[in-house]
Amino acid sequence: MAFHSMTAALVLAAGLGLAGAAQAAATDVDIIGGTGDTIGRASLTPAPTGILIRIEISPGGLTPGWHGMHLHSVGDCSDVGTFKKSKGHINFDDNAHGLLNDEGPDNADLPNIHADETGAANAEVFTHLVKMDGERGLLDADGSALVIHANEDDHLSQPIGGAGARLACGVIGG
Repeated sequence: MAFHSMTAALVLAAGLGLAGAAQAAATDVDIIGGTGDTIGRASLTPAPTGILIRIEISPGGLTPGWHGMHLHSVGDCSDVGTFKKSKGHINFDDNAHGLLNDEGPDNADLPNIHADETGAANAEVFTHLVKMDGERGLLDADGSALVIHANEDDHLSQPIGGAGARLACGVIGG
């Protein structure tokens, strides 16, 4: 329940105008796991002050528990199993990593996602740190990627909050 409360607080704090967002077209992204199979989908909907991201991971898609989730700078998940071609975090302002960091967050930082005992996960998060198009846009020439990590992000440690290996990846444009 704490995660849902945090999500609601993020949406409310951002002043998300749902009437305007309802008119915006979502970008749907397949999320692939370490074997190359599609394990879920993400839907990214532009909002007046950022992006609303809905994530749906199928049973068996992740290991049960908390997982860090970040936006990476290149829309390339072709190196299945490592997903290193997605490069590092989006970081337009050269900030430190972490939603709880006094010198952060970087533009890639998102709340953790929780997979239940079946490995399924559903979440909706909002970020005001990027946009879909234009300045600070995810849909630039080489796109971006949504990456889910093996461990939860502590939102403080550098460079990625102790989130560990990249388990899943979804190409956003590119």
